[in-house]
Amino acid sequence: MLSVLLALLSILVWSTLALFTSQTASLPPLFSAGAALTIGGLAGILRIRDWRIPLSTLAVGVGGIFGYHALLFAAFRLAPAVEVNLINYLWPLLIVVLSPVYLPGFSLRPAHLAGAFLGLSGAFLVVGGGRFSLNPAGLPGHLMAASAAFLWATYSLLTKKVPPFGTGAVGLFCLVSGALSLGLWAGLELAGPGKIVLPGMTGREALFLVLLGLGPMGLAFYTWDAALKRGDPRVIGSLAYLTPLLSTFNLVVVGGKELTWVTGAALALIMAGALVGSRGGRRRAGDGEAPRDGARPGGRPGR
Repeated sequence: MLSVLLALLSILVWSTLALFTSQTASLPPLFSAGAALTIGGLAGILRIRDWRIPLSTLAVGVGGIFGYHALLFAAFRLAPAVEVNLINYLWPLLIVVLSPVYLPGFSLRPAHLAGAFLGLSGAFLVVGGGRFSLNPAGLPGHLMAASAAFLWATYSLLTKKVPPFGTGAVGLFCLVSGALSLGLWAGLELAGPGKIVLPGMTGREALFLVLLGLGPMGLAFYTWDAALKRGDPRVIGSLAYLTPLLSTFNLVVVGGKELTWVTGAALALIMAGALVGSRGGRRRAGDGEAPRDGARPGGRPGR
């Protein structure tokens, strides 16, 4: 139950991403991502002792967080946003179907697959507005979005496979990823205008940039890591499809958008998927046990 609550908290916080990002739309995407990730990483200083991790673990964390955002932003430049979002929301399904590949002992049951596909259908309805067509001209962007989805699913699962580490290490992942994002933005600035000019921003934009760093690009990464350490990735993957639905509701409540029949149908599909997928989460003999935060198998605490 704790893992489910932590996953739902991550999903709830991630649902504010579109709203907060819309308030910083005038800022360069890589600059916004880099600044937000840096803010989220600095919050992890409260548990800086957890930053003592092997380089291989750091590579997994930075590869997941920085790699995902870099690929996703590249995809948005190369293909329509709706199409990129449709493909991006393959990551919860990939978490479910790749669980047995990365985590021996986690077999797939019909309920897991049914829940994941119901959630995927609901997410496509929300993001695509009932349209499922993709423009072939956007193929490079589609491939980037698919790679981003695969990378995030892989990162999420590998955090259960690498040597145990404290959730506070996610702060280091974010900090390094933020530095790389800002470095990439600065490099593109030098390659274009020939000099680095910090983007001007209003007080409101600065506020939402901080909220972005503290929430969907900060807190949500910590709670997501803690949820996956404690829980069943097959169930958590099914629950993750609540993200686009809650994001849409936030835009309706705050942004003044209207609810449609598509949203209602998506709600039914996603809730059905979450219920079906969670019913498959009951363990049988041979299922892998999820280690607790920072704990080694057998109950010995990690450093």
